[in-house]
Amino acid sequence: MTLSPIEKLFTLFNETATVLQEELDCSLLEALAETGENLFHGTILQDELSELTVKRLNKQYQGIELDRYSNEEIRKSFQLVILKGMKETVQSNHQMTPDTVGMLVAYLVGRFIKDKSFRLLDPAVGTGNLLMTVLNHVGKDTDAIGVDIDDLLIKLAYVSANLQRQAVQFFNQDSLEPLFIDPVDAVIADLPVGFYPNDVRAADYQLKAASGHSYAHHLFIEQSVRHTKPGGYLFFVIPNGLFESEQAEQLRNYFKEQVIIQGLLQLPTTMFKTKSAAKSILVLQKRGEGIKPPKQALLVNLPSLSKRQEMDKILTEIDKWFHENKG
Repeated sequence: MTLSPIEKLFTLFNETATVLQEELDCSLLEALAETGENLFHGTILQDELSELTVKRLNKQYQGIELDRYSNEEIRKSFQLVILKGMKETVQSNHQMTPDTVGMLVAYLVGRFIKDKSFRLLDPAVGTGNLLMTVLNHVGKDTDAIGVDIDDLLIKLAYVSANLQRQAVQFFNQDSLEPLFIDPVDAVIADLPVGFYPNDVRAADYQLKAASGHSYAHHLFIEQSVRHTKPGGYLFFVIPNGLFESEQAEQLRNYFKEQVIIQGLLQLPTTMFKTKSAAKSILVLQKRGEGIKPPKQALLVNLPSLSKRQEMDKILTEIDKWFHENKG
């Protein structure tokens, strides 16, 4: 049986990471970051390995020429091992953006942003799956920035970016602390949903809660808008109940002041385990001089992505909306 390119790479990443996991006595995710570093640098960087392990790893690394694989093949195989590693160390905040959602975000970024080159920020970059999907599909010259508080996730993101030859600046910090970056043309984020524990820091935000902890996802929206140029676009993967919480009125008022809602695409509920976990893609534009709202926002209820005819019909409707509203 002939293995597909993704299966070949998955086998390489998985087997070499498992060897390193046992030898270094670490998690599979930590070992995956190490094996990715070895592949990128073309040498084994871990000094504490036995001679036998070094020989074994070198043999496996030499059996693969990364240059023969596409960025998407590298991204998908690397992320499959990350998913396996996450099952070993289950943490609620370690949830990867599904590929189909990433490709939809990439499609929207490509349609809304007309410039051939632009600056892009992902303030909740995690393992980089959403950011890499967008960079691999958008087909434009992109100056990309990723920020995340989790040092292991961001290490996996930068290793993944290196293997895919994508130049990304990464910052390992709390994204809701001051970000020392120049304004960007676009933001993408699969918003982390929940409460932000740092009430002192939250007090610097317009969207802080009147009492108790503030919603982290609200603060991420405000922080993203702050770092976007006037007229820039923001693409958020949001919970469907974003405008139904007790702090929703405050969010609506903030939107009226700061942004224009360009579109809301509700993802098919079949993509999610429960209806309450369902999400949508929200497209915003930062207000600025000469920035006009569309005649009407792009409102789409996406069918199951496997239903080709229904999906083609929706894409035709989206094309028509762009023609009427974006010229």
